[in-house]
Amino acid sequence: MSRILMVSSEATPFAKTGGLADVVGSLPAALREVGDEVAVVMPRYRTIPWDSTASAYDNMVVYAGATPYRVDIRTLVLKGVRFFFVEAPYFFDREGLYNYRGRDFLDNHKRFAVLSLAALGVAQTVWPCDVIHSHDWQAALTSVYLRDQQHSNPAFASVKTLLTIHNMGYQGRFHRNEFPDLGLNWGWFTSDKLEYWNDVNFLKGGIATADWISTVSPRYAMEIQTPEGGFGLDAALRHRSNAISGILNGVDYNEWSPEKDRFTAASYSAENLEGKRVCKRALLEEFRLPAGNPERPLIGIISRFAEQKGFDLIAGLGPLLPEIDAQWVILGSGDWRYEQMFNEWHRWLPEKVAVWIGFNNALAHRVEAGADIFLMPSLYEPCGLNQIYSLRYGTVPVVRAVGGLDDTIQEDTGFKFEDYSVASLFDALRTALGAWQNRDSWVERMKRGMAKDYSWHASALEYSALYRHLLGRGPAPQRPRPA
Repeated sequence: MSRILMVSSEATPFAKTGGLADVVGSLPAALREVGDEVAVVMPRYRTIPWDSTASAYDNMVVYAGATPYRVDIRTLVLKGVRFFFVEAPYFFDREGLYNYRGRDFLDNHKRFAVLSLAALGVAQTVWPCDVIHSHDWQAALTSVYLRDQQHSNPAFASVKTLLTIHNMGYQGRFHRNEFPDLGLNWGWFTSDKLEYWNDVNFLKGGIATADWISTVSPRYAMEIQTPEGGFGLDAALRHRSNAISGILNGVDYNEWSPEKDRFTAASYSAENLEGKRVCKRALLEEFRLPAGNPERPLIGIISRFAEQKGFDLIAGLGPLLPEIDAQWVILGSGDWRYEQMFNEWHRWLPEKVAVWIGFNNALAHRVEAGADIFLMPSLYEPCGLNQIYSLRYGTVPVVRAVGGLDDTIQEDTGFKFEDYSVASLFDALRTALGAWQNRDSWVERMKRGMAKDYSWHASALEYSALYRHLLGRGPAPQRPRPA
């Protein structure tokens, strides 16, 4: 058994802006089930009631150089996992986690430096651990401070560090004038540590100092070591290539499963798919699309509308819509250009295209259950979840072969394309629509996808093995190399 202390800026159900929160909210409990002991350190934001927590340590003082910060540590246990909350109202009692009305907080560098310092305080005084597992740039300074402030502290002599990168597009980059606020000497502001184009880069510091680096899929672990996928840090990552691996995120099949989905019109399984036809008809009616021809394929999209998700390619399909013999249901929000585009599609072809602008979790479940094809042509995708949900719901994915999309979708469960072009997307979609005509073959493809297991249990086993390797108790995981 290993004792793991995770450090993260968010975790469900306490605070969430994206997929990071889902990972940190689910992985610790799965690790506990495979025999590891896990605790999590995160900020106590305004949304987390003070009286739902108990005191774990009062008046902890952490130092960023000569600057002292007093914090309290609050705690609670959820699903057998102990959460520690850093109580620092001057930093975390705000509207929003990282920004307010689209503008980043100007002291984010101080806020998350204190999170890392407080996590080390927890590891030393409250919850000793074997491995400190930091997530993304907000916690990346943990291993930096461990090597700087605590390098001779016997409490950390055998502690190992792991940094998980969830999305290279977010690095924690700040002006060099902010560097003194971190309490590090200028020897850390070098090109092989925290300096990046004369700025401070938190993620780069974590890459340089963590004992191991993981990403959220094997393919993404390769992609981030290339100029196309490294967002400027590919050289730093190639330098650490012997200590990089990729582990797929899991999904919660208690929440996403057609056999017991509380949001859908009917339940179904691979053994009895009749309920999927019921779900399709109900979805068409909910979106006010013609339901007279159930043999006409229904394409679903659930996404944030952004170029990262391939919406410039989807936009290129617009002129081709009349010749694509399918109906579309689109759920999401984001870039106003794409919101306007989808509304225009609906006005142009109301019998083929229906749109819901915004996020609606219950409706997302119904789209997964009712659609026949799920479209996800991402520019890059560290892991992705909706394609995994689609597999379980028998909704065949059409994806671009990048990151976790490539790792989770095989040729016998979905359709993939390589080139980032409208032509390649159209060819893949046309291939899928052609395959739809062979109903027996299509149903077998659905069933193969529904049988796949991308549960958190599978992910936890891989993380547990990685922890054991870091502690000298097991073999090294397979390390990817740039393509």
